[in-house]
Amino acid sequence: MTRLRTILAENLKAYRKEMNISQIKLADLVDTAPNYIAMIEAEKRFPTDTMLEKLAIALEKDPYELFSITPIKKEWQKSVLVELSNVITQKLNET
Repeated sequence: MTRLRTILAENLKAYRKEMNISQIKLADLVDTAPNYIAMIEAEKRFPTDTMLEKLAIALEKDPYELFSITPIKKEWQKSVLVELSNVITQKLNET
């Protein structure tokens, strides 16, 4: 798989979860089958330019944001900060 497919798949899933909508609901919003959304998120399909535009509108994003690495970084940063907080709390409790 290409890195572009990976970024799109991860962003699509992240933005969908951010809006708290299922693959079924997103598919309904863009007038496609739920398994098509699942296939994009699994990196097995790559949407047309028209579908990319529909997805961006449904997710309330600009189309370029579907290919941004920001959501991926946010998840990573969040997990690192949570882990760091846990370590600090543990060390403070030891003293």
